[in-house]
Amino acid sequence: MRLYKKILLAASALVLMSADTPVKNTYTLAKGYAVSIHGTSNLHDWDENVMTVSGESIVTWNSNTSFDLVGMNIKMAVRSIKSTEGSMMNNNTYEALKADDHPEIVFELAAQLPNIPVDTKGKVVEAKVNLSIAGVTKAIDMSVTVTAVAHGNISFEGSETIKMTDYGVKPPVAMLGTMKTGDAITIHFKTVFAGK
Repeated sequence: MRLYKKILLAASALVLMSADTPVKNTYTLAKGYAVSIHGTSNLHDWDENVMTVSGESIVTWNSNTSFDLVGMNIKMAVRSIKSTEGSMMNNNTYEALKADDHPEIVFELAAQLPNIPVDTKGKVVEAKVNLSIAGVTKAIDMSVTVTAVAHGNISFEGSETIKMTDYGVKPPVAMLGTMKTGDAITIHFKTVFAGK
């Protein structure tokens, strides 16, 4: 009888412990994302759009309806980047970004973001992110606007200006070398993650 009671007590303790353990929810990037790259040149500004993007985030919902962003990554296919300057600029971009060896640009959350409030109008949070381009990874701090519905879709929007040479990327040229791009580019993203 004593053994039975011990087993019953142990089982009850496990149930109580599991009730307090937060459940991690996996969200995947939904369609409707927009990722673009803006740059300058000696002739005029230029833009590129990333057509193929994937991503995943891990979220823990708290009892007060806030959530912890445990992890997130956004992967952008280099060869899906399309420029307003046409195919020549596209090919130069792929070469500059070393697309054959490093086919993706990757944003990855470097530190968990706790207690993000549910806000349908958008809440700005400061995130630490690892950005990998052409085989080089750099830690950056960036402001991200988070829009969320309780236990529903979560969107992330932000932008970051970087120097291509910091990632070992030679700024591409176009129009037979007459158009030379500037070193600084700005990556804009707007993404929505939906629960599985």
